[in-house]
Amino acid sequence: MSVDIRGSLDNCVKCTICETFCPVAQATPLFPGPKYAGPQSERYREPGTSVDASLDYCSGCGICTQVCPQGVDIAEINARARAQMRTERGMPLRDRLIARPTLLGRLAQPVAPVANAVMRTGLARRAAESALGIHRDAALPSFSARTLQSRARRRRRPGGAGRTVVYFHGCAANYNEPDVGMMAIEVLEHNGFEVIVPPQGCCGLPLQSNGNFGPARSHTRELVSRLAPLARDGHMIVANSTSCGLMLKREAREILGIDDPDLALVGERMFDICELLRDLHDAGELRTDFHPLPMRVPYHQPCQGRGHGFGKPALDLLRLIPELEVIETDRECCGVAGTYGLKKEKYEIAMRVGASLFADIAEARADCTACDSETCRWHIAKATGVPALHPLELLHRAYRLS
Repeated sequence: MSVDIRGSLDNCVKCTICETFCPVAQATPLFPGPKYAGPQSERYREPGTSVDASLDYCSGCGICTQVCPQGVDIAEINARARAQMRTERGMPLRDRLIARPTLLGRLAQPVAPVANAVMRTGLARRAAESALGIHRDAALPSFSARTLQSRARRRRRPGGAGRTVVYFHGCAANYNEPDVGMMAIEVLEHNGFEVIVPPQGCCGLPLQSNGNFGPARSHTRELVSRLAPLARDGHMIVANSTSCGLMLKREAREILGIDDPDLALVGERMFDICELLRDLHDAGELRTDFHPLPMRVPYHQPCQGRGHGFGKPALDLLRLIPELEVIETDRECCGVAGTYGLKKEKYEIAMRVGASLFADIAEARADCTACDSETCRWHIAKATGVPALHPLELLHRAYRLS
C-alpha cells in the first residue's frame, strides 16, 4: 500500500525534461528547477538536514512528475522535502491561515456580507498584505451567507432515481460557491442519480501543499471516516474539485504516506464529476437533451486535472453542447497553484506563469472561460476580467435546469 516516493529518484537520468516544462523555473530565477530541487538534491538529504530554501518557490503544480519519462515522483519528493523544511523552520501565520479553508469559512459565513465588503476595500487588502503577507491584488473568494450543506438539507430530493452517488463538495462549494455545488447536484439528478450529501470537512490538501503534514493527515483521516462507510455500502463518490478529488484518489497516500484501507477504498470509489459524466456518455447513459448555447468559451484544464490521467473529460462534455464554440487552450498552468499565488512574495511569479493563458483568453474575446479548479477560476477571472465558470455551469445552463 505504501509508495516508495524517494526510491523513484534512482530512475532519474537527468534528461532535464522536467526543467523544460516547469512553469515556475521559467518565470523566476529564485527556483532552480525541479531536477535540481528534487532528485539531484534529494540524494544528499538525510533526516534532520536542512533543505535549500529555494524549494519553497516550487508551486507544487505537479507538471514535472507528469512529464517525467522515467516515472520519477519529482513533485512528491519536493512536497516531502518542503514539509521537512517547515518542521525545521516553522510555518508562517499566513500559511497556517490560508491552508484552513474550513476554519475561514466557518468564521466568515455568519458575517459574510460584511466580510466580503471589507475585503473588497483597498485599505483592508493593504493591511492584509502588510500584516499577513497576502498580496493586495491576489484573487480572494467571496463567502456565502448560506452553506451548500444547509441548502442541500432543505432541498426536496426528486423521486424515481435509479442509482445513488455521494457528493464530496469540498470547502469551496460549501462556503464560497454553493451555487456551483447545487448545479452539480441538479446535473447528477437530471441524469438519474439520487445525490447523498454527507457532512464533511477539508481533505487536507491546502495544509499538505504548504508543508504542514501532521494536521493535513488529521483532516484527511476525519474526512475518510465519513466517506468510507458510504463507499463500503457500494456508493460511488464524486467530486467537482479536481484537486480535492485527486487528493483522495492518490495524493494523500503517495505524499502524506497514509497507509489506510479506508482511504484506499475511498480512492477507488472516487470520480471527478466530469469523468463520471463522460463515462456515462461513453456507456450511452448520459442525457444529451442539451439546448444550444451560442457562446465562445476557452477551456483551461488545471494541472491537478492532468494529474488524474483521464484525458480532458470536461472538454469532451462541452463539445456535446450545440452551438458552443469551445477553444482548447494549450497552456500548462495558470500560476496560482492553490494558495501559492496568494502570497506576497509569489504573486508576481504566479502572474508571469499565467501570462500566456491570460493573453489567449483576452485574444479569444470570449463571453467567459471554463476551468475545473476553483482557485484557478478565481485567479483567471481576476487576472483577465473575464468570468470563469466550472464546466458544470455550462452543462447546467444547456440542460436548462432551475
